[in-house]
Amino acid sequence: MELRHLKYFLAVAEELNFTKAAEKLFISQPPLSRQIMELEEELQAKLFIRNNKKVELTEAGKYFEKEVKSLFQDLERISVKTKKIAENVSGEFRIAYISSIYSSVISDLIKHLKEQFPYVNFKLFEVSTTKQISALEQGKIDLGIIRSPIKSPKIKAQLWFQDGFSVVYNKSLIKIKSEEEIPKLKDETFVFFNKDYAPHYHEVLLELCAFYGFEPKIIHESNNINSIVQLVKNGLGVSIVPSNIAKNNQDPEIGFIELKKVNLYTDVSLITSKEDDSEITKSAVEFLLNFKR
Repeated sequence: MELRHLKYFLAVAEELNFTKAAEKLFISQPPLSRQIMELEEELQAKLFIRNNKKVELTEAGKYFEKEVKSLFQDLERISVKTKKIAENVSGEFRIAYISSIYSSVISDLIKHLKEQFPYVNFKLFEVSTTKQISALEQGKIDLGIIRSPIKSPKIKAQLWFQDGFSVVYNKSLIKIKSEEEIPKLKDETFVFFNKDYAPHYHEVLLELCAFYGFEPKIIHESNNINSIVQLVKNGLGVSIVPSNIAKNNQDPEIGFIELKKVNLYTDVSLITSKEDDSEITKSAVEFLLNFKR
């Protein structure tokens, strides 16, 4: 039995007319009839009732039609899966993110993508906004998660969410309870992001302090948000971090006060190449845009 026998059988079963089925298959009727007869001989089952007036499926033919249709559906599914494996088996998808993004979101994203594209090798990189933009322009990453703004003719950016700011402090060392007491921090030492690492973000933090009437004494700097929070916990100063971090930190030694009075926010954006229309990229962006934080 060959695949053509099954295709010829389905054509006749659908048309219930040998002449129309032959036309549909672009062959003449005698070869078609011969192929059906060969199939019936191999199966040792009569599939059609033929007479001068009509063609009908036998009970065996009806069962065979149902199973052959299911078989072809499986073949289509197998073909699509095989094509995806061939495309993805040695492929990589590189995702860069900033340290101030809640890590469980990234973990959930990777799990989601692995389910959809099991043969792709997904790689994660914690990279600053500036370096992400450069890496994406050079094709070194496929998806970036940054804090805006961004200016690049090669990159497409989509706003993921807007993030506010919160003061973070060690509860046993700093005794403040509300936003009204933020000016009391003017004599405290601060832990900030390095200016060269995140220049725009650094400027925003200075603006926040100015709003509350003081210039921060920046003693310690770090390029990682988790390191900043740890330094604060260790009593080396206070800091201002994205509220996204505050909402997802349950450490009882650390306090957070959201800065609601100042109208300053940071845009967290998803960046991709304008030339990238891959299914993996679309799936990743869609997942993040629909993620419930």
